[in-house]
Amino acid sequence: MERIKIHDKFFKIFIPHEKIIEAVSKVADRLNRDLKGVDTPVFLSVLSGSFMFTADLLQKIEFQCDVTFIKLASYNGTESTGEVKQIMGLSKSIKGKTVVIVEDIVDTGGTIVELDKLLRAQGAADIKVCTLLFKPGSYDKNVKIDYAAMEIPNDFIVGYGLDYDQLGRQYKDIYVLDPQQ
Repeated sequence: MERIKIHDKFFKIFIPHEKIIEAVSKVADRLNRDLKGVDTPVFLSVLSGSFMFTADLLQKIEFQCDVTFIKLASYNGTESTGEVKQIMGLSKSIKGKTVVIVEDIVDTGGTIVELDKLLRAQGAADIKVCTLLFKPGSYDKNVKIDYAAMEIPNDFIVGYGLDYDQLGRQYKDIYVLDPQQ
């Protein structure tokens, strides 16, 4: 679909699925190279937005790893609230482990900073940040983004796990707000 409507807004295709999968494969290759030999890293998927990215990424990981989930919220509609709320916490110990945070998108960085604090407090040995999408124009934090599949401008997007007021996650492509509403 070239154009979709969610709630009151129209979106047009921005990144087709084939390009997403190509970018996921490149990130997986880097992770396979960099984490080969690390004792069972833990991939921490940030719900709900990263579920598709996590699933596609893990299918390409060639070493033994553990997977767990955390649910955080920081958006209201199309805007970041600036406040990160923990909806579902960690369900297992990450003490002494290498943790790979798997995010759908990093823009302002508030979620990453909160996760970094949480994981350090719980004894993670090393923390890596892996994101499908990175908005360098919006990011002003000090936590390093280790793996970014794609860099994008500061536009609002949906699809491939990303939502607008909880809708639009199911699309295999990524869509951007259409200025020709």
